[in-house]
Amino acid sequence: MRQSIYKIAKEVFELASFKNIVIASAESCTGGMLSSAITNIPGSSAIFECGFVTYSNISKMKLLNVHQITLESFGAVSEEVAAEMAIGALKNSKANIAISITGIAGPGGSNTKPEGMVCFSVAFDKYIKLTKTQQFGPLGRDIVREKATIHGLNLLKSALNK
Repeated sequence: MRQSIYKIAKEVFELASFKNIVIASAESCTGGMLSSAITNIPGSSAIFECGFVTYSNISKMKLLNVHQITLESFGAVSEEVAAEMAIGALKNSKANIAISITGIAGPGGSNTKPEGMVCFSVAFDKYIKLTKTQQFGPLGRDIVREKATIHGLNLLKSALNK
């Protein structure tokens, strides 16, 4: 694991530990990288409940209660789906805070949803606190996934600091 990811994950761990907050994640394009970063920290079982890796639309619907109409209306890579993923992670776990990540790591994309577009959402106590889209650009699959993981960890850190 790259040092920067480990460093941010450690900061998330320390904040969650201090505030007695339990985390869940719902990941698509990162394929569990954020969950892996957190669980790489010794003692993470005290603050990490679970991670949902929902790559397909069917898994998003079945495991996270993402609505089919939301997927059809906005697409899997959208702030609307990211929000439903985060809420679904909270509802299907005992966590107090959840982060979701869905995007296009590449190769590919379209004019409206280009390679490197990633949507994030943070939910806390069953309510959406933040939903945003980040354009990383066509940097290649590995780099987009890594940058999305770092960005997601930073969003969690920021939410835990409030």
